[in-house]
Amino acid sequence: MNDTVAVILGGGRGTRLFPLTKDRSKPAVPIAGKYRLIDVPISNCINSELRQIYVLTMYQSASLNAHVAQTYRFDNFSHGFVTILAAEQTARGGTWFQGTADAVRQASVHINTRPSKRVLILSGDHLYRMDYRDFQAAHIAAKAELSIAVQPVNAADAPGLGILKTDSTGRIIRFVEKPNTPALLEEMKSDTTTFGLSKEESQQRPYLASMGIYLFDQPVLNAVLKADEKVDDFGKHIIPQSIQTRKVQAFAFRDYWADIGTIGAFFDANMDQVNPVPKFDLFNEALPLYTHARPLPGAKINRAHIESSMICDGVIADECTIRESIIGIRARIGRGAFIEHSIIMGADHYQAADEPGPRFGIGENARIVRAIVDKEASIGAGVQLVNHGKVKEYDDPAERFYVRDGVIVVPKRAYIPNNVVF
Repeated sequence: MNDTVAVILGGGRGTRLFPLTKDRSKPAVPIAGKYRLIDVPISNCINSELRQIYVLTMYQSASLNAHVAQTYRFDNFSHGFVTILAAEQTARGGTWFQGTADAVRQASVHINTRPSKRVLILSGDHLYRMDYRDFQAAHIAAKAELSIAVQPVNAADAPGLGILKTDSTGRIIRFVEKPNTPALLEEMKSDTTTFGLSKEESQQRPYLASMGIYLFDQPVLNAVLKADEKVDDFGKHIIPQSIQTRKVQAFAFRDYWADIGTIGAFFDANMDQVNPVPKFDLFNEALPLYTHARPLPGAKINRAHIESSMICDGVIADECTIRESIIGIRARIGRGAFIEHSIIMGADHYQAADEPGPRFGIGENARIVRAIVDKEASIGAGVQLVNHGKVKEYDDPAERFYVRDGVIVVPKRAYIPNNVVF
């Protein structure tokens, strides 16, 4: 893996994850109580012994930059690094990144300074665990110029993904970004039994979807990026063009993978963590998920009733009820509060007794059901956020909360005064 450089794409505006992306980029969004989404691809790289890592950022990147800088520091005797590359103006020009391919093109002046044979391109907002050494070994064995990690998916998911077809050797012969007509979907069906599925599973998941994970031979990447500088996106432009002229190979990935692109997907991926056996195992000692080390005390639980939940470091919960929920770092849960099927993200610091403003956390006798409460939000006493009307989409006129995919979302540092009912 010393011959390979990883490039993690920091994401665009993240509008489908609003309001969690109101003040931060997608990869900086907290997940599972104490991590951020960017920790997933970086941890996969470290666990795969790939330690030359660039993170490309542009939109609202301050919190992402700070997290990466504070978390990922290799020792002086290692050649490893995790470096932020932001969109920049230079003597050669430069604009905001116009797409995934344009981001890599603009950063290539830095990426090419590392002597490497291959470039692994990753998304910063997916949840999965992969050993990239297996991916690279398959790429080399197939003598491919470009390899794409793929996963079988069902008909409901296919229209939102890049769908491809292969020949009997696994070489990709066709690629369609987000097929959305019945005829095109029918054309793009594959026999996914060749990728290890049973006949029944293949009928349920007859499409091969790109995971947005690409492994290029470095000369090939440079060539396709320079061939037409007007093309901006890997999925829309680079991949379909490369299939016509290059050997492009599919790498089958059969384990859990989730694209955390919407509030619904984000909520479901988090809620899976409170199941007895979650699909993504955070308790894997051999392949840990790394994050910023915090010198926090253990959670303090004062006569609370807790069922099937994750309680993170530094939490203080007083005589409350918590069911099937994730309570993030430094969260304060007031006496008599009831929290069910929700994510309380906690806070980045403890409030001093004399700090002005509302107190972070969940107030006394508040009721929170099927909700995401972002960091340092203040929920007053007696507040009820339960979505009585069962609405799917809603914007509070005062911007105190939103509903997306039927999930209530309270933005970062929002304040909801006492006794508000929704």
